[in-house]
Amino acid sequence: MVSFTLSLIALVAGYLLYGRFVERVFAPDDRTTPAVSKADGLDYVVLPNWKVFMIQFLNIAGTGPIFGAIMGAKFGPAAYLWIVFGCIFAGATHDYLSGMLSMRHDGANQPEIIGRYLGDTTKRVMLIFSVFLLVMVGVVFVYSPAKILGDMTGADAVAAQQGQLQMEYVYWSVAIFIYYIIATMLPVDKIIGKIYPLFAFSLLFMAAALMVMLFVKMPDLPEIWEGLSVEPLTAQAIFPALFITIACGAISGFHATQSPLMARCLKSEHMGRPIFYGAMITEGIVALIWATVAMYFFYDQPTPGYEQIAGGAAAVNDAPSIVNKMCNEWLGVAGGILALLGVVAAPITSGDTAFRSARLVIADFIHLEQRLIRNRLLVCIPMFAGAIALLAWQMSDAKGFETIWGWFGWSNQTLAVFMLWALTVYLVRHRKPYIITLVPALFMTAVCSSYLFCVKLFTLGPEFVWGIAAASLVLSLVWFALWLRKEKERMK
Repeated sequence: MVSFTLSLIALVAGYLLYGRFVERVFAPDDRTTPAVSKADGLDYVVLPNWKVFMIQFLNIAGTGPIFGAIMGAKFGPAAYLWIVFGCIFAGATHDYLSGMLSMRHDGANQPEIIGRYLGDTTKRVMLIFSVFLLVMVGVVFVYSPAKILGDMTGADAVAAQQGQLQMEYVYWSVAIFIYYIIATMLPVDKIIGKIYPLFAFSLLFMAAALMVMLFVKMPDLPEIWEGLSVEPLTAQAIFPALFITIACGAISGFHATQSPLMARCLKSEHMGRPIFYGAMITEGIVALIWATVAMYFFYDQPTPGYEQIAGGAAAVNDAPSIVNKMCNEWLGVAGGILALLGVVAAPITSGDTAFRSARLVIADFIHLEQRLIRNRLLVCIPMFAGAIALLAWQMSDAKGFETIWGWFGWSNQTLAVFMLWALTVYLVRHRKPYIITLVPALFMTAVCSSYLFCVKLFTLGPEFVWGIAAASLVLSLVWFALWLRKEKERMK
């Protein structure tokens, strides 16, 4: 518990100290924000700051800091280090700067920002890449709520694990998709602005209640100074798998697709740090709590059934049930209700904003104004048709969800890589200390490259991980050095 307490303090200190430093690097001012200059009553709407924070937090959180942290806890104390340092120096910095750049560029979406600083070719690639990721997010975040609701209404969970399609899951998936369509089409303040704060409060209250129980129980957990992992895991096993498994609690490219939604709702640039940086630190705290709770069931009081969530992508199939069980055991009836909100509402609210972001990305790229319902339908109909086809394949294939989740995890972090490089170019061109994004960009480039080649494509042995990581670092540094030299000559 000492490592947990120190990590908790470090995250708060990171917001107060490093968050302030990053804010000074960007230097927000009193210019008119797009929420005011482009107000349209649909996507550009001024909302109260507290409400924007709650929506931003729920948009970027979903079940990511819960499921990812639970699976990452099996790595042991290494999870603490990644959540703390990843969140402060990579994730929160990434979220803040991407959100602020969106405000500076009239609420621009992620592909537009990346294209502005990395070129039109990269912009087109990122357009396809980000839309595909957003659709995958929507599809992935249909499964977990549909599964837990289906289990509550009579689905045969054992048969489902054996690959047999359960109609209860289908019915709930259809209901969730209908909600997605409605939420994607309506103005941001009609559904999102009204119900998201309630769900965000529930997610935070659940995490706070679990943290109180941790201090009441004071479990005997492995500490950082006792070793990075209590399992017989090699450094190659931790790298790069840990950094893909725990994404939303440390750094996530998906967040940069969500920040423009709230960048279009803020009245002042000076609220950027509490909204963007603060929401990410809050998510890191939630991930820290869930990782520690999971460690309790792994190490202090080993519980049959919990060890199955250490299996990586396939383990996500059981994560909703694990969360439900954790909350009920520790928090009773109230915990069961909170678990229902956290595991059902949270992913749904991330899924609908994912589709909303995809609609805006596509509409901005083809310059299709979105005030008319007809124009929204022109974008949404093919998008939802593709999502439904992907969901149908996922539910009909026993390994469909595992396949989608594995590529989703890698795509999510790869999206963060491109945004970090775009932010680095921005800081260079504005003569600001670009080291704050260069280091995370280099590190995440090595993570995603080694994961792609050693896990997803060629399943190379762990002995190749360090070589591929080193090669990607060298190539990235060479590219950046050559670009920087040309850029400095241009800026003279």
